[in-house]
Amino acid sequence: MRDRLIFTGQLLFTFLVAAFLIVPAGLSIAAGVTVNYFRGIQSGLTLQWIAQVWELYAATIASSFVIAFATLAITLLAGVPAAYALLVRGGRLARMIEEIITLPLAIPGLAIALALLLTYGGFGAFRRSWLFIVVGHVIFTMPFMVRSVMAVFATVEIKTLDEGAASLGAPAWRRFWDVIVPNGTPGILAGSLMVVTLSLGEFNLTWMLHTPLTKTLPIGLADSYASMRLEVASAYTLVFFIMIIPLLVAMQWIAERGGAR
Repeated sequence: MRDRLIFTGQLLFTFLVAAFLIVPAGLSIAAGVTVNYFRGIQSGLTLQWIAQVWELYAATIASSFVIAFATLAITLLAGVPAAYALLVRGGRLARMIEEIITLPLAIPGLAIALALLLTYGGFGAFRRSWLFIVVGHVIFTMPFMVRSVMAVFATVEIKTLDEGAASLGAPAWRRFWDVIVPNGTPGILAGSLMVVTLSLGEFNLTWMLHTPLTKTLPIGLADSYASMRLEVASAYTLVFFIMIIPLLVAMQWIAERGGAR
């Protein structure tokens, strides 16, 4: 009887938390397809607000995905070899470099953005391009890639596998591509999921680095709520969900398949 009461209480608490998170999102989505939010559903349903959002912010949506996947490419090319080198080499210097890489986790995004502006703000063309935001996102997300890959490498004793392949005469590039990367796939996929998710949703750092021509999804969402009528802003939220959720579900599915293998 006691166990059943505990289970019922936990279930009710779970439902309350889920409702607390889901109901506001549902109301916002409903407002995005309602002719007049203040009159409610009885005013009728429409897709005109979604069409207006797409007309106004299509370039912003495209920029977000370009920035996110560019960030992912750079973190993969730099983060996976870095994780491998840090784990294999070890020592005090490796630990120091690891702490430097993970330092952005302890620094607010606004502080990172301010440092980038002070350092590179004078480079006009670079400052006005989306590459400037990519640099900020790479700094912000690199620790998640490196940590995820290092955690998997540590569980499979990657150093032993590397030494075994070397004893068989495999060159360094062959050992990395044929031994290291396949054994680190779960960590690489998990890190990729976090990098894309964080890049697409990052607001604070991006808000300071963006220009009117380099807005991203979160910046466009904030602008729509500040300057448009509520229905348009809510439609933007709906578009945000439509673009993000399928991508995250697909990446999660790929990560789970990679982990199972």
